[in-house]
Amino acid sequence: MITDGTEQTEAAVNRLVDEYRSRCLWFLRPDYYPVDTAQRLRVLGQIQKYGDRTAFLKAAELRQCLSRASSAGSASS
Repeated sequence: MITDGTEQTEAAVNRLVDEYRSRCLWFLRPDYYPVDTAQRLRVLGQIQKYGDRTAFLKAAELRQCLSRASSAGSASS
């Protein structure tokens, strides 16, 4: 499980994009990587939609990490 912070989560999302690019994200540019939380959540949703069970679970874990990070920022405001 990824819990070390936003940078580690962002890197994990990029690795997952690489892993599932040809199977789930074939419609994106070959050099595409999400650059903000909204794009990361969208691409994780696509991986969940078009991937296998393993992809679904990995993307779900990362979505949870992103949700925690984004809500932590708003809670401290």
